[in-house]
Amino acid sequence: MDYDIDLDCEGLLCPLPVLRARKRLLLMDQGTILRVRATDPMAAVDLPHFCAETGHEFLGLDSQGPVTCCFIRAKNKGGTEPAPPSSSDRLGLSATE
Repeated sequence: MDYDIDLDCEGLLCPLPVLRARKRLLLMDQGTILRVRATDPMAAVDLPHFCAETGHEFLGLDSQGPVTCCFIRAKNKGGTEPAPPSSSDRLGLSATE
């Protein structure tokens, strides 16, 4: 698969491949394709989930021995991501409690 930018995350464990991909995607123009190379098997699960949560398009993956290459098409540059949950959200409390 063709790609525009290559991100080497080989040897990094969860959640670093996702965090590095997130940081790189925030700087990319819409439609640009990022290839993330990772050796952590969880990257094949975490990166598609990250894309579903943030609106980037997960294009697929390709395993090359111990390395998994994930391909992601960037949404609009500087796009918004969901805000992290507040402490009351994590505890299941509403703002009025």
